[in-house]
Amino acid sequence: MPERNRVTPTGDIVAIPLRGQWLGNRGILHRGHDIVRFHASPLWITCVLSFKGWTAPKWEPHRYTALFFHDEAVSLAAGHRPCALCRRPAYNEFRQASAAARAVPVPSAAALDKQLHSERIVRGTHRRQLHPSTWDSLPSGTFVLTDGTPELVLDDAVVPWTTRGYGSPRSRPRQGNVDVLTPPASVAALTAGYEPQLGVSL
Repeated sequence: MPERNRVTPTGDIVAIPLRGQWLGNRGILHRGHDIVRFHASPLWITCVLSFKGWTAPKWEPHRYTALFFHDEAVSLAAGHRPCALCRRPAYNEFRQASAAARAVPVPSAAALDKQLHSERIVRGTHRRQLHPSTWDSLPSGTFVLTDGTPELVLDDAVVPWTTRGYGSPRSRPRQGNVDVLTPPASVAALTAGYEPQLGVSL
């Protein structure tokens, strides 16, 4: 049976067999092999699966909980950002792109984490924030929520995400409103040219 350490685009931590291509860190969330909290701090990062021969420990006491994402677009939708240690070039590119699109100074890691945390969950709860937007304004790599289903915007298509992976694409609506899962700071980075790794291609 799969263990509960996979993260969905909505940020939920679930037990599904879908393999993860990236590692996530929200701090110490487990006791034994049970997830007992949603997050431990505003620091939510996305890491490579191994770094300089080091692989993250799994379920060890007093060590951060290793989480896994299907692809990087899922991690961004969940509210994570690239790690400044094991993914330094991606981290710098991400924060520079996000700042450029919003016409603000390049943020520090702490400032970026604070911004993302204010955008991904409703303060004082574990409920996801949804961000109303329009279909024609969204860059590829953004996740939206339609009829309760997370969907990836990919060029002129929209691709549903399931616990088994991506489904069959449909045409992207040309107009209208939609609820966005990916936090605005991350959408800004995508708009300015940050290209996340995707587990689907058309």
